[in-house]
Amino acid sequence: MSASEFTTLLDLVASVLLLSSVIIVWRRDYGAMIKLLAVQGVAVGGIPLVSGIYLKDLQLVVVGMMVILLRGGVLPWVLSRRLADETAGSRETKPLVNTTSALFVTALLVMVGYLVTHPMLRRASTPETRAIPAAFAVILIGVFLLVSRKRALSQGIGFLVMDNGIDAVAFLATLGVPAIIEIGASFDLLLVLAILVILTGRMHAKFKDTDLDALSELRD
Repeated sequence: MSASEFTTLLDLVASVLLLSSVIIVWRRDYGAMIKLLAVQGVAVGGIPLVSGIYLKDLQLVVVGMMVILLRGGVLPWVLSRRLADETAGSRETKPLVNTTSALFVTALLVMVGYLVTHPMLRRASTPETRAIPAAFAVILIGVFLLVSRKRALSQGIGFLVMDNGIDAVAFLATLGVPAIIEIGASFDLLLVLAILVILTGRMHAKFKDTDLDALSELRD
């Protein structure tokens, strides 16, 4: 793989990562959001995979394939199973921020992401550092999803978007992480998601809904 091909592929992966986050903010139906999350997971795994092929580093290639399997396959599948049991609706019907305002905030967050990481680009302009602003913006968008959605499943998706951004920044800033560390972090993430699925199931059994406002009934 030539340097120009590596740069092009890395830019493509970063673009897919950011664009999928923006579309997740725009969409309200869980099925589409989960599919976009799977695409985003493949993009995150594409960073170490492409870097590993370019640098001829087998460990990076293995880490990339592991990330694609987990974030592009296992985690979206777990969320899809939870969605299959969701009888209260397959859409986020009552977000705290309407679609137009949410997209405006998202645009501002993308600008903030580029402004915050701009000094890094001035010090070391490489294909990896040039992709960091997009990954950092994904972290901010994930946090925004967490605070602007009311249903537990939507917030779980927001958490995974944020975590995808964190992983992407780590891969871009350090040229990957050791495989054993990635395995440990992946199992931690899978455990967190399993707990989320169990809690949303309990909420649905108790309140027939996963709107977190229903938790106010626990005060009675």
